[in-house]
Amino acid sequence: MRTVRTEIERTAAETGAERPAPTRRFRVFRFKRGDRAPRYETYDVPVEDRTTVLDAMRWIQLHVDGSLVLRHSCFHASCGTCGVRVNGREALMCVTAVTDLPGEITVEPIANVPVLADLVVDMRAFYARYPEEHPFVRESERIPGARTPEGIERYVRYEDCIECGLCVSACPIVGTTDRYVGPAALAAAQRMVEEPRGADVPALLRWADDPDGVWRCHAAFECTEACPSDVDPAGRIMALRGLLMTGAPARAREEAR
Repeated sequence: MRTVRTEIERTAAETGAERPAPTRRFRVFRFKRGDRAPRYETYDVPVEDRTTVLDAMRWIQLHVDGSLVLRHSCFHASCGTCGVRVNGREALMCVTAVTDLPGEITVEPIANVPVLADLVVDMRAFYARYPEEHPFVRESERIPGARTPEGIERYVRYEDCIECGLCVSACPIVGTTDRYVGPAALAAAQRMVEEPRGADVPALLRWADDPDGVWRCHAAFECTEACPSDVDPAGRIMALRGLLMTGAPARAREEAR
């Protein structure tokens, strides 16, 4: 165990505090290619009432081990870059309060994508599940009188999804096959079918209507449970299934076949 008790006490002495802040123990996944085998290292970290898991990881970086690798950016659940597993459940570090977690806190990278180093994963595996011919970029709604820079309306991303990868990490089927396109891509497809704005709906339905598309989902709803933005990927997959099973809209369904 790598304890930081002396560091905490020294910091308290320098700031004139009467006693060190209370601490919580973190068990953090560590791995770097070409280095030692994957392992867990333990740290005692000073915490306050509003300390988040991201705060704790940054404290370790700054005060104990600068080699700890993690990703973060916005600090308010907007960018999706700090997604990890905390005590075995998918979470964004920046909005996960330490006080809400019991006992020793285990922090690991998200699952079902390759680990690059420590808590950082290769998100190319996440984006590779989206079909190249359907990147799910879409035109913005046209509002009379509104003005935007030329061409920007073509690059508005799928609403609400912050591309954190937590749904893919939580999905039990993604963990068993690389062929399944996964909940994020299927949820995006359903949104495009629901409101096409020029999207090729028949092509999207053909892509989704595949053994490794909507039919591979086992309806565990773990993706919906993990999603921090309430996209409800599982619900959207079920909506796509219903569309394909009922034949509505009939013309789009017929063309997709």
